Amino acid sequence: MPTREVISISVGQAGIQLGNAVWEQYSCEHNIQNDGTLSSEGKDMYFTTFYEETSGGQFVPRQIAVDLEPTVVDDVRTGPRAQMFHPEFLLNGKEDAANNFARGHYTVGKEILDQVNDRLRKLVDNSQNVQGFIINHAVGGGTGSGLGALILERIAVDYRKKSKIGFEIYPAPNISTCIVEPYNAMLSTHWLLDHTGVSVVLDNEAIYAICQKQLDTDRPSYLELNQVIAKVISSMTASLRFDGELNVDLGEFQTNLVPFPRLHFMTTALAPVISKKKAGHEAQTVREITDHAFQPANMLVKYADFDPVEDKYMAISINYRGKIMSKEANATVQWLKQNNKISFVEWCPTGFKIGLNAVPAALVGGDLMAPANQNVTMIGNNVAVSRVFTERINKKYDMMYGQRAFVHWYVGEGMEEGEFSEAREDLGFLEKDYLDVVTEQASDEVGGDEEF
Repeated sequence: MPTREVISISVGQAGIQLGNAVWEQYSCEHNIQNDGTLSSEGKDMYFTTFYEETSGGQFVPRQIAVDLEPTVVDDVRTGPRAQMFHPEFLLNGKEDAANNFARGHYTVGKEILDQVNDRLRKLVDNSQNVQGFIINHAVGGGTGSGLGALILERIAVDYRKKSKIGFEIYPAPNISTCIVEPYNAMLSTHWLLDHTGVSVVLDNEAIYAICQKQLDTDRPSYLELNQVIAKVISSMTASLRFDGELNVDLGEFQTNLVPFPRLHFMTTALAPVISKKKAGHEAQTVREITDHAFQPANMLVKYADFDPVEDKYMAISINYRGKIMSKEANATVQWLKQNNKISFVEWCPTGFKIGLNAVPAALVGGDLMAPANQNVTMIGNNVAVSRVFTERINKKYDMMYGQRAFVHWYVGEGMEEGEFSEAREDLGFLEKDYLDVVTEQASDEVGGDEEF
């Protein structure tokens, strides 16, 4: 069977823990046991896009986990799925990036980069035809932001034509785990603008709210947050792992969701997300779950004042899983448009991409969610995401950088102060790009005699 492989890279603590949840989800969906053997022969073997089969009949994830300190990677090495992962692809350094972008990107990260590159080359050589890379990392810490940007830059040079999809955990509006988050997020977003094809923006606060309100868990752990995100990632990649009615591959996400190369930051939502207790009282029709997926409360990014009229979409991809006919999916989309549930920018007439897949998301051990026969994931390119940059990063960054607070830690690791202002300027332009899309000023039009 011709496969088009996808290689996953998890960087830093957040990335690796998210990666663990994702592989747990995949393994449950494909009946792969903890030691990597199949518990029952499946109908199709499409999942070899994500797993590599060894001569012993074991399936090994095509993933690299990198961290600059050993503890998190050691958790994978000693965890329940330790036998499934190839030990060569679990890499760790000796000293931490210490929440410092410059350490992850310049000093400590540089040392481990060659090792990562070597393993990456090995994974690519073991594949027939790589179609893209999926990167999980956080942008507020040191390793995820610094080393993550470094690896992305390397992939951009070595595998220029391949799609790169990043799942980025951005700083939440009010909950913060580290003081220099605005600096790290600012610097790494500056790199992401050039080096990822699609970036899916996630934040912990929104997912906490989903767990608390909809899954009735007062104090969700990171594991439970990751399980929610894993469902979204699994829905995005379902069409690569199963034979579906209307398949969407990685390149298609990029083509359909990114109207301009810089505006590639996506908002996602998942439905139905309900606790097992409430599941019996909901109809869960296609229309209902699709409507849920467009509610701001279900989005995995927190928008304080999301306005369905003002916050316009540039493009939307809806991925259905379960027994859903294309006629039903198209009727639902028409209904969304007619009832003004969403608004598009004026220059985007169709706006929708639909994916259909017959296999619903599987339940994982310890899952809070009720099992559903049909679920839907919405991935939208909405202009509201610019508020993530303005309010969470730029505003806080300006306050700190005005006093040059904490800057010496970055400069001490070989970074120049000019890089801060360069990144800030770049994000300023990004803000303006998002404004231009909505107001549609004709200022950027190219005349007949002008060149690009």
